Amino acid sequence: MLRVPKYRASLVDAYHEHLRKRRAENPGVPVLHLFEEIKALAFTGCLNLLHKYINQGRADADRSHISPRRLARILLTRPDNLKAEQHELLAKLTAACPEMIQLASGIRDFAPLLAPHAANADALSRWIVQVRGADLPHLHAFARGLERDRDAVNAALTLPYSNGPTEGVNTKTKRIARQMHGRAGFTLLRHRTLLG
Repeated sequence: MLRVPKYRASLVDAYHEHLRKRRAENPGVPVLHLFEEIKALAFTGCLNLLHKYINQGRADADRSHISPRRLARILLTRPDNLKAEQHELLAKLTAACPEMIQLASGIRDFAPLLAPHAANADALSRWIVQVRGADLPHLHAFARGLERDRDAVNAALTLPYSNGPTEGVNTKTKRIARQMHGRAGFTLLRHRTLLG
């Protein structure tokens, strides 16, 4: 996944539409011909600037780009919470290559396991076997991590109990202690925790 390039303004930007139209008509048109055409349209830059502009792909048709963060958010969002255009974008992106199809199906198959159910331990085993069959090294690493602590993962996926509230209190206590820069003792920390 490539990030969207951000370019500074260029003298060639004013002739972008002309260059795009000419390259759409004849993709093999020499750069020197394009340079002469835009020179006649009052272009003041040099040939090297035009070469750089074209080599960066800026004269081609606009392609929609998506950041890795946005793609991850779309992949991890529940399908019923996605808007219609996000569904279309997800369908286009997952159809782009076999790895994306495997990644999307792996995520879709793992998501139901997060709701505690007694059969989730067996479903997790099947999911790990499925992921190992795919050529996705990052998912392999995730699956290895799940297997390393399999007892805790099985408990989290099958039992209705959670230590989330306890972890939340720990995080809140540490945040309060950091805000006080270590200047207060236990009594003030206790007071702020109970009141906050």
